[in-house]
Amino acid sequence: MGSIIGAHLARAGHSVVMLARGARAQQIADQGLRIRGLAEFSTPVRTVTDASQLHSADVLIVATKAIGTAASLEPLRGARIGVAFSVQNGVMKNELLAETFGRERVLGALANISGELLPSGEVIFTRNINVMVGEPAGGNSARVEQLTRTIDAAGVRSTAVPDIQSQEWSKFSAWVGLVALAVTIRTPTWKYLIDPDAALVLVRLVREVQTLATACGVELTDESMFPVSTLCRVPETEAVEMMRTQGEEFRRNAPAHRLSTLQDLEAGRALEIEETLGYAVRKAAQQGLVLPLLQTFCQLAGTIDRARSRTS
Repeated sequence: MGSIIGAHLARAGHSVVMLARGARAQQIADQGLRIRGLAEFSTPVRTVTDASQLHSADVLIVATKAIGTAASLEPLRGARIGVAFSVQNGVMKNELLAETFGRERVLGALANISGELLPSGEVIFTRNINVMVGEPAGGNSARVEQLTRTIDAAGVRSTAVPDIQSQEWSKFSAWVGLVALAVTIRTPTWKYLIDPDAALVLVRLVREVQTLATACGVELTDESMFPVSTLCRVPETEAVEMMRTQGEEFRRNAPAHRLSTLQDLEAGRALEIEETLGYAVRKAAQQGLVLPLLQTFCQLAGTIDRARSRTS
């Protein structure tokens, strides 16, 4: 997602610097950002491999995997950052940004867009629904309006929203279920969404995360990735059919869509389980909640990740 957003902003004439590491940094330095799929273009950008070399930026967008985010942000602690936001998975990200830059410089955000990084360095842009950005305390602001207009005009759909915390938790509630099924079933997204048993598991996971969100003072909405508020309110059988309908939409509109966690699993990359599902499990324990499906899938996904690492 960082490559997709960065490439579109650079193509639109904005000053873009990509913070990257290892082979990915070398690919970008040598070949620029190369996008295929919903858009077909390439653009050169400046690449920085040492974050301490970045002294200032109007906007910092964090789009790495959630693994090691605190350590990755540490070299930027002294940089002059206007505003920062993260499109990472999970809901822990804003806390880490606030610890680094101060709450007044942090915006909430979520990305309902998708892509896949190929070994060649090209990025396939598969879904372009919305990048939502908002003030964590709620309401609208000029800086959010200007930022989202800039991203949207560059070609990645973006919207300013007044309830970003609700939106972030709503996406997370759906994402938790998708991760659980992606790491166990390992097929394109639509295939498990249309399956009645898998859809039932996903609905129950969404409802468990809603319990946690409510305990944290957050109300879910239908305006995010899935209509999660309705999924939690209607009878379970109706919710399952709604989820299967979502699967049919994925089959029609994004048949090749695979969750980024599945892409990481198949590519042999580490999974961000502890930073996402693990965070929710720890948060539930703090609230005195017992969420058995969430706990089980967190442990199962973690086991799959560790077992694969030991085999490697």
